[in-house]
Amino acid sequence: MKKSRLGNWFVIFLVLLTIAVWLIFPPVRDGRENFTRQYAGEIIGSINIVLMAVSLFLSTRPKWAEKYFGGLDKMYVTHRHTSTAALLLIFVHVLTVPISLSGWALGNYLAVIAFTGIVSIALVSLAPRIPFLNKITGGAYEGWKNLKKYIGIFFILAFIHSLTISRPLDAFIAINYAQIFFIIGAASYLYAEVFGGLFKKYIPYTVEAVNHPNGSTTEVILRAKKNPIQRQRAGQFLFARFPNEKNLNESHPFTISSGPGEDVLRLTIKASGDFTRALFHELKPGADAIVEGAHGMFDYKTGGQKQIWIAGGIGVTPFLSFIRDINGDLNRDVDFYFTARHPEEAVFKEEIEAAARKNPRLKARVRFSSTMGSLTVEEIAANAGGNVSGHHVYLCGPLPMTQAFEKKFLELGVPPVNIHYEEFNFR
Repeated sequence: MKKSRLGNWFVIFLVLLTIAVWLIFPPVRDGRENFTRQYAGEIIGSINIVLMAVSLFLSTRPKWAEKYFGGLDKMYVTHRHTSTAALLLIFVHVLTVPISLSGWALGNYLAVIAFTGIVSIALVSLAPRIPFLNKITGGAYEGWKNLKKYIGIFFILAFIHSLTISRPLDAFIAINYAQIFFIIGAASYLYAEVFGGLFKKYIPYTVEAVNHPNGSTTEVILRAKKNPIQRQRAGQFLFARFPNEKNLNESHPFTISSGPGEDVLRLTIKASGDFTRALFHELKPGADAIVEGAHGMFDYKTGGQKQIWIAGGIGVTPFLSFIRDINGDLNRDVDFYFTARHPEEAVFKEEIEAAARKNPRLKARVRFSSTMGSLTVEEIAANAGGNVSGHHVYLCGPLPMTQAFEKKFLELGVPPVNIHYEEFNFR
């Protein structure tokens, strides 16, 4: 089994283990009416606690766990799946457990609060896909992020609900098993939202320079105030925010475009949303920055001797980090395609071409689709000698471009494990 899939299999194992614990150590059958329904409801509730605890744990972005999921981007895919599964099971839990309008205890009221809070936040997370929900946050990433901070509070209330309902089932071992995951989930939430700074999760930097390579792109150069981020690899990304800037105090992911050997961090960012447009117009040298990272497994050094790199627009950023890391000593054969619609969008074109002159094994081709047409896999294959099945392919750009190229390369016989890209969607 591949190491990058172990994380997902472990999550499945935890769900199955939860069911097994309840079946092996069942509650005492006390003769109450609807015992079976409450038993089933408790099992579903425990699975909910496990899935939400896993989601909260993954949201802390533990670096050591990335290799078991295939990178932080894939870890966030798992995070979305566990969160979605937990949301659906909340409704199943509500429909399964017997509900009486008389004799309510504290736990019943907490259940209503937790249910309302979790479902509301989950629906807002779906806002980009459901137009009328978009109005709740104005479609803004920042609005969703601010709401999401409270999910852990409702998780804690949901667990307290399970302990304070009237006439809970007598299942000592199963309930204590669930408490383990409550502790994991609550600790993860507190670590991510309250105490992360104490564990050096967030590292202070200063904005040393702000450059604008063209009319829509910002290059931010950051210098560490004390100790820089550790163990950065070319192609990774980080999360950055600017705490003293009114419109920029939200953590966003950005690919690192500097090489690991540089004494500064370079971020090359296109103004494409509210945050990045504000960054383009408002960020100035001397501003404080908070950095978390580095993350990701988009690393050409893990690939084979024959590689194809394809960058679309601002997707050139991890490849800038690659070529700044090479320093004239590339030990692989690389065909690098950089596509942009217009010449002014091809940021750092001259640096890329200079790197190709310095590294004979790097063939760089810059293409402007407005005048030269779109890049095709057939053209890439022809330049590679007609057979690309043994190549490793690295893709970074708009999602439709990435998906289209992936499909074509698979059709040409490139194994799925040889196609590398990042989801880069943390919502």
